[in-house]
Amino acid sequence: MNNWTPPARPADYAEKSIVTAIVSGDYPPGSTLPAERELAGQLGVTRPTLREALQRLARDGWLTIRQGKPTIVNNFWREGGLNVLGTLARHEQQMPVDFVPNLLEVRLAMAPAYTRAAVTNDPVAVESLLTRYRALQDTAIAFATFDWALHRMLTIASGNPIYTLILNGFTDLYDKMARHYFSLPGNRAASRAFYRALLEACTRQDADAAEEISRSAMAESIDLWQKVSVSAQAKVKESAD
Repeated sequence: MNNWTPPARPADYAEKSIVTAIVSGDYPPGSTLPAERELAGQLGVTRPTLREALQRLARDGWLTIRQGKPTIVNNFWREGGLNVLGTLARHEQQMPVDFVPNLLEVRLAMAPAYTRAAVTNDPVAVESLLTRYRALQDTAIAFATFDWALHRMLTIASGNPIYTLILNGFTDLYDKMARHYFSLPGNRAASRAFYRALLEACTRQDADAAEEISRSAMAESIDLWQKVSVSAQAKVKESAD
């Protein structure tokens, strides 16, 4: 019973099914969804339930609903909002191959700014969390957990809640990708060096140095992620052979 999870609400199920079809290309941008009656039948839900799901998807930018006309599938990369990013993060299997590198590029743009602000606004909180890196177990799970906690705390301490909202949208994906990333000992060593340097800057309350340290580490993580991807591809090929 401890592993039991409640079934998805019909509207949630319908929403997830439609998003999966869009992301996988069954309903590409510019196409139209089947008529409401037909789509409700395909999904096994009532028409009111389907309408609820469609309204949610329209709100988030996935669809354009037109009264009396077929519902259009939007280009969600251009029409979607923050909720689209969070939804994409939950569809790992259908994610574009460049999604994670693009996400890391965004982190490179944001992390130095929120790190600088955090060290400026609340250096005591940043220092308190960073000191824990010394006791980190040398495992992928431990590093993934700590790294998430650090970046989330930095966004909160920055004083700009938008940073935290953006980061929160990738909670599940961050954990999965971080475990892959930290599976390589070299990547754990690089992050340990980052934590140590950032702690030293924070102890000096040197926000300028903290910003540069973050920028350098985030740029390095993009290169290191490529090594993780190459390693994963090699393992897949090896198992196939």
